[in-house]
Amino acid sequence: MLTLLLRRLTLPLLIGCCSPAAADSAVTPALGYGKLGYPLPAAGSYSLPPLGKAADGEVLDATGNTRHLYQLFEGKYVLLGFVYSSCSDVNGCPLTAHVFYQVKAAMQDDPELARRLKLISLSFDPQNDTPETMALYANNFKYAGNAGEWQFLTTGSEQTLDPILKAYNQQVQREINPDGSVGVGFSHILRVFLVDPQRRIRNIYSIDFLHHQLVLNDIRTLILQDQQQAEPTPVAANTGEASRLSQPGDSKVGYERPDYTTDSLALPQRQGRPGDLMRPLSKPPLGLPPIPHPADNPITREKVALGRKLFFDRRLSLNDTFSCAMCHIPEQGFTSNELAMAVGVEGRSVRRNSPTLYNSAYSRLLFHDGREDSLEQQAWGPLLARNEMANPSIGHLLNKIRRIDDYRGRFEQAFNGKGVSMETLGMALASYQRILVSADSPFDRWYYGNQSDALSPAAKRGFRLFSGKAGCVACHTIGESHALFSDDQLHNTGIGYRESMGIRPRTRPVQVAPGITIEVEQSIIDSVSEPAPADVGRYEVTQNPHDRWKYKTPSLRNIALTAPYMHNGSLSTLQEVIEFYDAGGIENPLLDPLVRPLALNSEEKQALVAFLESLTGSNVEQLVADAFAAPVGDIGKGDPNWVHGTDVEVR
Repeated sequence: MLTLLLRRLTLPLLIGCCSPAAADSAVTPALGYGKLGYPLPAAGSYSLPPLGKAADGEVLDATGNTRHLYQLFEGKYVLLGFVYSSCSDVNGCPLTAHVFYQVKAAMQDDPELARRLKLISLSFDPQNDTPETMALYANNFKYAGNAGEWQFLTTGSEQTLDPILKAYNQQVQREINPDGSVGVGFSHILRVFLVDPQRRIRNIYSIDFLHHQLVLNDIRTLILQDQQQAEPTPVAANTGEASRLSQPGDSKVGYERPDYTTDSLALPQRQGRPGDLMRPLSKPPLGLPPIPHPADNPITREKVALGRKLFFDRRLSLNDTFSCAMCHIPEQGFTSNELAMAVGVEGRSVRRNSPTLYNSAYSRLLFHDGREDSLEQQAWGPLLARNEMANPSIGHLLNKIRRIDDYRGRFEQAFNGKGVSMETLGMALASYQRILVSADSPFDRWYYGNQSDALSPAAKRGFRLFSGKAGCVACHTIGESHALFSDDQLHNTGIGYRESMGIRPRTRPVQVAPGITIEVEQSIIDSVSEPAPADVGRYEVTQNPHDRWKYKTPSLRNIALTAPYMHNGSLSTLQEVIEFYDAGGIENPLLDPLVRPLALNSEEKQALVAFLESLTGSNVEQLVADAFAAPVGDIGKGDPNWVHGTDVEVR
C-alpha cells in the first residue's frame, strides 16, 4: 500500500517542482515547459469566439461528495483539464499540471484573476483515481499559493465518466500490451478547455499551444471584454440614438441587446454525437413521470430513428429548404431564441412564437391555443400550413417521400410492413418528439433527490415565493413525485387582449444596427408595416366568447433556454416576465382571476429568476449533441454527392 501511495505522489511532486527534467530525456519537452519565444498581442486586442457549450456531468470532489460540473463552475472562468495519476508521458498529464501550477502561481499576484478563475483537473481513471487519491494531489499543490481555487475531481464509475468525455470530445483509450492484454496506461489527446461564466468554451489548448502565458492572456482578454460590455451605453447628445463604442476583440454582438451573442451554430460547427434516446423510456429523468406510451403507437427504436430523420429533413417542405428543426432549433431550447414569432418557408410570417418541444410528451393540449390533443395529429399542422412548410396537400408530401431513395424501406421497417402514409408519418414524428424529455435539474436534485446543496440559496428563496406569495404554482403545478410545471389549461393574461385592441406606446424602440436603437413613432411603423394578424386565442377553436385571448400554460422546465416568452414572444427575458405578472397582467373583462398584482420587491424578483434558471435539465447537452448528429436532408442517396454514413441511427 505504501508503494502504491508513493507512486501516486511521485507525479504531482515532480510536476510541483515545475521542471520536466525528471522525464525521459529522449522526449522533447513541449512548449509549455519553457519560454514562449514570441511576444503576445495585448490582452483585449483580439477576440475568442464561443466554440460551443461546455457540458455538465456528475463528478466526485476530493471529499467524495457527488457534485455537478455546472455547480463547480459557479459562474467563473474555468480552466478544465483531463488527467490520470499514472500518466508517464511528460507531454501529457504532467504538462497540464505544470501549466495549471504556473497559472495558479499567477493568481497570487492578481486578486482579480484569483477571484474570477477556477482550475479543475478531472481524472479519466476512476478505477484508480479515487477521491482520496485526488485529495492527496490537492494537498501537494497547496504550495502553489492560497489565492485562487484548484479542484481535483474524479467520477464514481466509467459509466458516469463516459458521457462527459464524449461531450468534450476527449478521446481516451486503454493501452494494449504486446501480448494483447489490457495495459494500465491510457492513450489520450491532450486538450485543455477554457470556459467562460456563461459555460461557453472559448478556447481549446493542445500540446502545441498549452503555455501558461497564452492561457493567462486569453483569460485577461475575456475579462477585459466582459468589463467593456458591462459599461453604460453612451447616448448621443440631443438624439434618441444609443450607440455602443466598438471595443477591441468584440465578437458578434447586437440584436436585442449590445452584449448579445448568438448560440446558433453554422452547419459545419454542428458536430454531432448520437445519444441513447431510448433510455428515458426505462428510466425517466428525476422529476418527471414515465413517458406516456400510447397503445396505438408504442415507442420503438426504429420509429424514433425515422422520426428524428424526418424532423431534420428540409425536403419535407415545399421547396426543399425548410425543416421542423428550423423553427425548433436544438441549441436554442428546441424553439427559436432570435425570433419573437416564427418565420416559415420563403420568409413567410407566422403569428405565434415557436413553443419548445421539451417534455411535449406530457401535454394533453398542443399549440398555444390547444387545438390538437396528440403529437401524431399535431405534426401535420406545420407540414401543411402555407406560412410554415407550405405543402399543398397530404398526398403531395407522401408521394414526394416515396420518391426519396433514403426513405426506401424505412417506414416498412418501423411499422411492420406499412409504408409511408398520413398515419405512419405522424406516428414517426411523434415518437421522436415524445422522447425529448429533460429534467434532473438542480431543482429536481434538491426537491426530489434530497440533495441539500443542489440549489443555491437564492433559488430556494425563489421557490418559496413561487409556491407562496407569488402564487405561480397555481398554474405551473408541482406534484409529490414529479413536476410538469403546467396545469395544461388555458388562461387569459391580457397580452392577447392588448395586441387585439392595439394598445401600444406612442413610440417604439427600433434597432437599426447591432447595439444602436432609436425611438420611432408607432404611426410611422404602422404606415410601412403589414397589419398584425388577428389572434384571439382559444376562441378560434371553440367559438366561445369567454375563451377570447386564452392561451395554454407552458411548462417552465428549461425555461432559461427558451426565450422569448408568451404566445407572441413579446417578453424577451425572465425578468420581463416576472415584471409583467408582478403588475397583474393586462386588465381586461376576461382576465383570469389567478392573475393579480404581486407586490414583489427587486430582491424577490431576482430570487424568482434564480429559481426559474434552476429548472434546466441535466441532459440538455446530450439531446442537442444527438440532434446535431442527424442528417439535414439536403440531398438523397440517389444523388452522386450523397456521402454514405451521414444518416446516423439512434442507438
